[in-house]
Amino acid sequence: MEHNFYTLLGVSSTATAAEIKKAYHKKALQYHPDKNPGDAEAEKKFKEVNLAHEVLSDPKKREAYDRVGHSAFQNQQGGGGYEGFHGFGEGDFSSIFEDLFSDFVGGSRSRSPQSSQKGGDLHYQIAVSLEEAFAGISTEIQFPTYSSCATCQGSGSKSKAKPKNCGSCRGRGRVHVQRGLFAIETECKACYGMGSTISDPCSDCKGEGRTRGQKKLSISIPAGIHDQSQIRMSGKGETGKRGGTSGDLYVQVHIKPHELFERKDNDLYCDYPVSMTLAALGGDIDIPCIDGQTVTVKIPEGAQYNQKIIVRHKGMSQLNRSQRGDLCVMAKIYIPVHLTAKQKVSLQDFHEEEKNKTHEVKGFFSKIKKFVKNLSVCFLG
Repeated sequence: MEHNFYTLLGVSSTATAAEIKKAYHKKALQYHPDKNPGDAEAEKKFKEVNLAHEVLSDPKKREAYDRVGHSAFQNQQGGGGYEGFHGFGEGDFSSIFEDLFSDFVGGSRSRSPQSSQKGGDLHYQIAVSLEEAFAGISTEIQFPTYSSCATCQGSGSKSKAKPKNCGSCRGRGRVHVQRGLFAIETECKACYGMGSTISDPCSDCKGEGRTRGQKKLSISIPAGIHDQSQIRMSGKGETGKRGGTSGDLYVQVHIKPHELFERKDNDLYCDYPVSMTLAALGGDIDIPCIDGQTVTVKIPEGAQYNQKIIVRHKGMSQLNRSQRGDLCVMAKIYIPVHLTAKQKVSLQDFHEEEKNKTHEVKGFFSKIKKFVKNLSVCFLG
């Protein structure tokens, strides 16, 4: 399959709904099986064109396609339909059945047509460093979406005239279609379910009141924000049709892994290599902090492996609070590998002096003697 639905239809990523529809009709006619009998490649292209149109003609699916790309369609089956498209739940399928059978044997689903339509919500993901999450930043993002048409100021009309009731559906936005024994209510194709039409549609937006393009927006990431947090920006999403209110923009923040610190809630953890002599004798070490400063940390005499040394209020910022979390230094005591002859002699002397003298060692060997004695009783009687 083509790796881009826009390329497949021969349109740009900012194409309007009308331009996509026109391109689809042209491609569908070109690859239609009736026009290419026995041509397997043409049949495959026809299915791909239909899939591309199905996605790009639906605002929600198109927004999701622009966001996640073609990867959502890699699990296709049979070259016809698709599976694995994320972001559509039961509600989307139930609405399809409601559209088809809302007027089952004369019944009707209530729906109030409007001269304008609200824009959809958008989702954006941004990655920031731990330092940026600590300090907070203001940055600019860019994404494809619908914005108000500059030519008609969002009205959809060349003369900026108000929409008139659709003559096909008489302002209802829906029409009845007879299918054998069933009377089916479906969206009016003349007004696309809006219940009104534009007599002189704008040439740039084709009467929608909005055009597709790249939108730039400044956002603020607050200090102390957590990984996977979501920021809602009201009214900064997709612009509605014909002056309809805009949807919301949801920005999800991802914090990149740090090479020195690991964040746990509002505390920062740092693994620091400590020599066995420093661990035994104790001493001071200098640790860089997330704010760029350096703090002196005291290693206590007789420090043990993975012992935690806490430095108060040198961790992460906290949302809407002046107090910071803690910096936790984890002592990672290491054993030297390459020793000089003099070091080996010194360590051997130390070993001889310490042998079997400490309380911990004596206690351990007394446990061994007791264990061996018990084994002798069990097996030798």
